[in-house]
Amino acid sequence: MTDIAQYVDAHKHELLADLDAWLRIPSISASPEHAGEVRRSAEWLADRLRVAGFPTVEVWETAGLPAVFAEWPSADPDAPVVTLYGHHDVQPVDPLELWNTPPFEPTVIGDELFARGAVDDKGQVLFHLLGLQAHLATTGRSSPAVTLKVVVEGEEESGSPHFRQLLEDHRDRLACDVVVVSDTSVFDRDTPSICTGMRGLTDCQVDLHGPDVDLHSGSFGGAVPNPLAVMADLLAGLHDADGRVTLDGFYDRVVPLSDQERELFAKLPFDEARWVAETALSRGTAGEAGYSTLERVWARPTAEVNGMWGGYTGPGHKTIVPTDAHAKVSFRLVADQEPLEVQRAMADYVAGYDRDGITATVAFGGPGVRPCLTPLDAPALQAATAAMEAAFGQEVLYTREGGSGPEADLADVLAAPVLFVGVGLPDDRIHAPNERVVLPMLFKGAQAAAHLWAELAARPDVKRR
Repeated sequence: MTDIAQYVDAHKHELLADLDAWLRIPSISASPEHAGEVRRSAEWLADRLRVAGFPTVEVWETAGLPAVFAEWPSADPDAPVVTLYGHHDVQPVDPLELWNTPPFEPTVIGDELFARGAVDDKGQVLFHLLGLQAHLATTGRSSPAVTLKVVVEGEEESGSPHFRQLLEDHRDRLACDVVVVSDTSVFDRDTPSICTGMRGLTDCQVDLHGPDVDLHSGSFGGAVPNPLAVMADLLAGLHDADGRVTLDGFYDRVVPLSDQERELFAKLPFDEARWVAETALSRGTAGEAGYSTLERVWARPTAEVNGMWGGYTGPGHKTIVPTDAHAKVSFRLVADQEPLEVQRAMADYVAGYDRDGITATVAFGGPGVRPCLTPLDAPALQAATAAMEAAFGQEVLYTREGGSGPEADLADVLAAPVLFVGVGLPDDRIHAPNERVVLPMLFKGAQAAAHLWAELAARPDVKRR
C-alpha cells in the first residue's frame, strides 16, 4: 500500500498536467456547434491512451458523437476481463456569469480544481491512468493483472442516445467479467463509500381534453367535466395515504431491502435535518411510509409530478372551464422493475379517466432506463471494497444513487456486474457553475484503481466466462 501511495504522490503532477490539457477542450455534447470539440476530446483521449501503453486504441463512430475504445490484454490468459466505462463529454456551462473562474480554463485554488468536467467525468477517467501506471510500476508487471478494456462515450450528458446501440454493435469486443464505472461519488470526504445501485427511469406526458372550447364557468361550470379538476384527481390518485404508488403491479418486481442493507445505510453519518435545510432547501420530508429518507431516495421506486398546466394563468381572472389539462410525470425504478411494464400500468391507469366527456391520452418519452444493482455478496464488489479500503485506510460503507444512467445498459448488454468506483463529492457542483474536483480525492481514486486490478485478479470467483 505504501508503495502505491508513494508512487501516486510522486507522479500526481502528471495527472494534473493531463487534466489541465483535457479540460481545456469544451466537449459539450448537447451543443451542435461543439461537435468538433467533442471529436477533438475523443482524439485527445485516444492519443493519451496510446502513450499510457494500450496496444489497441480506436475511436468508435456512432450515429452521433464518437466514443473511445482501448484494450490491454493481461499476460495471464486466465485473468478476469474488466471493461472500464466513463464519458468525455461535459454539460453546458450556462449561466456563464455565475462562474467564478472561466469554465474551460482549469483553475487550482487550494486543493480544489475548478473547471467544467473536472469531476464529471474527465478527472475520474484520468485517475485510472495514473492508477494503472502505479499498478504496473509497483508490481513489476509489463501488462495489467486483468485484461483491461476501456470505453469512454461522448454523449452521456445528452442522455446516451446511441450508447446502447454502440454496446450491441461491439458486444464481442467489450465482453467482460466485470464492468467498472467511475462516474459516481462517495458519501462525503470523511466517509469513503461504494455505490451499489442506481435507479431506472421512465417518464410521460398526460393530456386530458374536455370541451372543444373554453367555456364560461357561470354558464357551464358544474354541468360539464373540468379537465383540470379531473387531472388533479388523476395525479392525486397515483399515491395512497402511505405514499405508495397505486399503479397495478407497480411493486411486484421490486427487490426489497435486506436487513443488512438497511443496517449499512443506517451506519452512514446522515444528518437529516441538515439535509432538509441545506441540501433539499425544504421544510420537511415525505414519501413511502416505513422507510428512511436515504432508503426512499436510493432503494424505493417513486412517482413524481414534474409539472402540470392548463387553463388561464395570467393576471387577474378568467372564469372558464378550460378545454385541456396537461401534466408531466416521471417514475424512478429499482431492481428488478422493467420500464415498459410500468408504462403499461400507467397507460391502463390513465385510460380509466377516458370517460364522461374527457379524452385521456399518455405519451412516454422513450423506452426508459432500467435500474441496476450489485449484490453485496458479489465477489467483484468485495474486491472493489478491499481496493478502496487500501486507498483510504478505513472502512468503506455502501450507498446507492437515486439518479439514472447508462450503467443498466452496460449490465444488460454485457451481462456482467457493475462496480461503481468513484471519488466525487456530493458538493462538487456537478452540472452547475463552478464544478470542481477535490484533488486529494482524485489521488485516492488513483490509489484505489492501482489496488483494484490486483484484487480482482486474486479472486478466482470474479471470472464468469
